[in-house]
Amino acid sequence: MRVLHVAYQQLRRYGKTRVSWANKLTQGLIRNDHFVQVFSDRDVAAFEAFLGIRELGKKKANQRLLETVEAVEPDLMILGHCDLITNETLALIRQRWPSIVMAHCNNDPLFVPSNVERIRHRAEVVDAVFISTGMPELKQFESSPARFYHMPNPVDASIETLDNSQRTDLPVDLLFCSNSNDFTQRRDIVVYLKEQLGDELNFNTPGSFGQSPVWGRDYERALADTRMGLNLNRQEGDYWYSSARMAQLAGSGILQFTHSAPKFDELLPAETLVYFDDMESLRDRVREFHHDDVKRQAWASRARTFFHEHMNSKLYAQYILECSLEMPLSHDYVWHREAD
Repeated sequence: MRVLHVAYQQLRRYGKTRVSWANKLTQGLIRNDHFVQVFSDRDVAAFEAFLGIRELGKKKANQRLLETVEAVEPDLMILGHCDLITNETLALIRQRWPSIVMAHCNNDPLFVPSNVERIRHRAEVVDAVFISTGMPELKQFESSPARFYHMPNPVDASIETLDNSQRTDLPVDLLFCSNSNDFTQRRDIVVYLKEQLGDELNFNTPGSFGQSPVWGRDYERALADTRMGLNLNRQEGDYWYSSARMAQLAGSGILQFTHSAPKFDELLPAETLVYFDDMESLRDRVREFHHDDVKRQAWASRARTFFHEHMNSKLYAQYILECSLEMPLSHDYVWHREAD
């Protein structure tokens, strides 16, 4: 299969990035023996624009995408977060190459109103849409012409290479990395834990309390030193929604604490993730596992095994391809649910 993957590839960060789900999708497609051509709309716009001013290169980026489609002749176009590409350009592609199937993947939360509008807009011109929130929350898009599916955040064997569940010599007891305070009050939880547990354990919080966020190798080094991590979304409650942090922690053998409201206990096996309902229960569960390292290792190991076996980039990529093309599913994907 020939696939054109249009998504922000962060080329101009020159390696200093956090883990990219778009990159995992590309790698999964290639490992499944598909030909993949990537197109990074923001980078192309900046490269083509006068003085490298990205907004001035928007028209040129759309033209370059048309040239790429003509050169590649893909069977499937997967459109990630590529807002510089217009629906008008996609409609023109559909007119010129009517056999191309188009899918949109959106990894952002639905509690951000502007993201819901972006999804609705893109759904007007694509065949399928994949969202990192579970199916019950996708009923709001029932009137859209596109088919909607849930997609997870995957792990990748070449990225999540750590297995901290096998180590007892880790200097950081608890980790929370962040870089956004929009639409969230999660800082209150971090402050509370700092106050309650500050003298009991080593709690590392890059991106909070004046610490700079960590990216690239610095982020990898932070994970490499860590026993347990907080998976705090900016808001909690949307079914099966989590940031990519969940896969990054689980795939690295780091025990994670996540809110019970998204109901991941209905997707993941027991004794993998540690769930909490409020700040007090989170504090108590952190203490419990901090003082029982054997239990910490066992739960983290089960989570890591499950993610690498059942929620990896190869399965993730093949699911998106099969659903986009309306092919029979080749695997019993653990996250697949039919719309009610």
